[in-house]
Amino acid sequence: MPMPTPSIQYLYRRPNLPIATSWDSVEATDLTEIPLLGDVSAGLPIEACPSGGTIRAPACMVRRNTYALRVRGDSMIDCNIFDGDVIIIERQESAENGETAVVLINQQEVTLKKLYIEKNGVRLQPANENMAPIYLKNSDIQVLGMVMGVVRQQERPELTH
Repeated sequence: MPMPTPSIQYLYRRPNLPIATSWDSVEATDLTEIPLLGDVSAGLPIEACPSGGTIRAPACMVRRNTYALRVRGDSMIDCNIFDGDVIIIERQESAENGETAVVLINQQEVTLKKLYIEKNGVRLQPANENMAPIYLKNSDIQVLGMVMGVVRQQERPELTH
């Protein structure tokens, strides 16, 4: 009897729409490898520490400028992004208000937050009601990319609200 083909769960961000809230599965044959560049904090910013390797992601999420980061922390749980998830990032240097972005702060720390341009600077907003936003000057941040999707290889936690 043949072995079943493994599958993974994923959320997919369609252009101009927020991340979906329903989960789909994809067969291992529909996966492609992309670089896994390291960790990103979903909480307090952490020092940017690149690492090597690759990860298999759904081919529908992969574009020419995509890479992956492993999430550390729980500031984005209301967007269905949990500690240990791998996010698929499309490399770009700008973000629209409310988009979920990977941001470099003061050329040394990275974080994953919703980005809002405000009158006096930038607000990096967590998607967790128990965490406070981070306020910075525009000159203190650099957008590294936008979240295109989430790959999870284990069961997802259930939200409690």
